[in-house]
Amino acid sequence: MIPVIEPPNSFIVRAAQGWLELGSAEEASKELAQVSRTLAEHPEVLELWWHIHSKRAQWLECVAVAERLSRSCPELPSGWVHLSFALHELKRTEEARDNLLRIQPLFSEDPLICYNLACYECQMGRLGMAREWLDRAFELGGRKRYLAMAKEDPDLVALRDQLP
Repeated sequence: MIPVIEPPNSFIVRAAQGWLELGSAEEASKELAQVSRTLAEHPEVLELWWHIHSKRAQWLECVAVAERLSRSCPELPSGWVHLSFALHELKRTEEARDNLLRIQPLFSEDPLICYNLACYECQMGRLGMAREWLDRAFELGGRKRYLAMAKEDPDLVALRDQLP
């Protein structure tokens, strides 16, 4: 069970989230740097650091944070998804796909993992596999939601003509 972050650190975390929602990774970073060192590996804190680095397109830092998150909380899919996303941004798409394929059976009901697998397969030119993963994401996460995402996703351009 993941421990709850207590005040005053919970206020700091909420403020950092607020700055991120406002689009300021710089202010979010300043805020989050004030969190107690004992919470440095807390999943909520790591998640925020990943988003801060992501906004700055600091993909190597994203990989490092996602690895820490997936090690400290392997039961959470977010660490694995974030790791793969950062690897893909670093043009390490096959590694990103392999990472998700390895853990997908543990999170077989997670539509985002299936969706991301569709993106990576599509980028690697494996359109049949991409379509299978995309159909699975539709099934698990709602066709309307994931179809809207797919129609806008540059990683799925090669499948656009196959989408309704």
